[in-house]
Amino acid sequence: MRRVVVTGLGMVCPIGNDVQTSWENALAGKNGIDKITRFDASSFGCQIAGEVKDFDIAQYMSPKEARRYDRHLHYGVAAGVQAIRDAGFDFDKEDLTRFGCAVGSGIGGLPMICENDQVLLERGPRRVSPFMIPGVIINMISGQLSIMFGFKGPNIAHVTACSTGLHAMGEASWMIRRGDADVMVAGGADASICPVGVAGFDNIHALSRRNDDPAHASRPFDKDRDGFVMGEGAGVVVLEEYEHAKARGAKIYAELVGYGLSSDAFHITTPNMDGPKRCMEMAMLRAGITPDQIDYLNAHGTSTGVGDVNETKAIKEAFGEHAKHLVVNSTKSMTGHLLGGAGGIEAIFTILALQNQVSPPTINIFELDPECDLDYCANEARPMKIRYAMKNSFGFGGTNGTLIFKRVED
Repeated sequence: MRRVVVTGLGMVCPIGNDVQTSWENALAGKNGIDKITRFDASSFGCQIAGEVKDFDIAQYMSPKEARRYDRHLHYGVAAGVQAIRDAGFDFDKEDLTRFGCAVGSGIGGLPMICENDQVLLERGPRRVSPFMIPGVIINMISGQLSIMFGFKGPNIAHVTACSTGLHAMGEASWMIRRGDADVMVAGGADASICPVGVAGFDNIHALSRRNDDPAHASRPFDKDRDGFVMGEGAGVVVLEEYEHAKARGAKIYAELVGYGLSSDAFHITTPNMDGPKRCMEMAMLRAGITPDQIDYLNAHGTSTGVGDVNETKAIKEAFGEHAKHLVVNSTKSMTGHLLGGAGGIEAIFTILALQNQVSPPTINIFELDPECDLDYCANEARPMKIRYAMKNSFGFGGTNGTLIFKRVED
């Protein structure tokens, strides 16, 4: 079986517009959540979010072209360009029919759809932008990156709600393993901080309403958590066949050794324990390892009452006695929940934790929920030995994904 390694990283998120800044801020426990500035949220139950700050799309495409696309595409393209540049290819020496893209989104261009709907209602159909459709559809991040770099291999986008970014990486790894491509640019992006996006999540009682204290609103596993905080951004990696990477002398961050996926088959928005448990077990089976070989787990950890307890129970079922020896953390405590982009940025945090042998903290843990009784690396980063690292992502509809990364010593 062909091996798959990570050779490039790219990220835009509420605690940084590049990988290095985001990683340094994650280790420092920096909060990226504040009052919403995208629109007047004063009449909303939830008035806080993890917005991307000081982002300049002109670094990645012309302002004229950028106006044609929704923000989620801006973030996805930016993260993809960063990852490709980081991988350091000499494209004059590469067969670009062996390069592909798999960058998806959980929701896609919701703000741009809403803006054009308003134009339609106020100014009539002829005023709707002719660029709206290509500006909002979910596969356009992969399409844009393919066009920008001339990649002629697979060009695809996955949509699995909040597990999108992770599933995109997992499915892209299988494309490499079975020989469809040698290199895949994979991840996820979302940017749904807009009136209808916030109202929709808030009205199903999913969002935190700690409006007077945004810095402490996202608090996974804490007994006083009251919902997740919506974030925005993108996380994209370059996955590469090991021999191809080795032959060109590539920098290798980690090896992707396990991928699991499952369905709860239970409820549209409420999780159950069996699906995540089986997902983690499948990833370990495919990696050919036992639970006691995993040292670190970047949890889905959204800061919802049901979700955090459910994931904790699933981890204990999947890992047995070893669960109490795991270090589990949720970087959503700092970034909020990036929806379809969450799995992408959190997989990168997982890779960097493995490479640097340190777990970022889960901030805002003041008193653990008694049902959340694992080691969540509370409030301070922790240097530690990490041999294998696991990443979980779960989504509405009962969809689950798990990745396992291994440190590459050679």
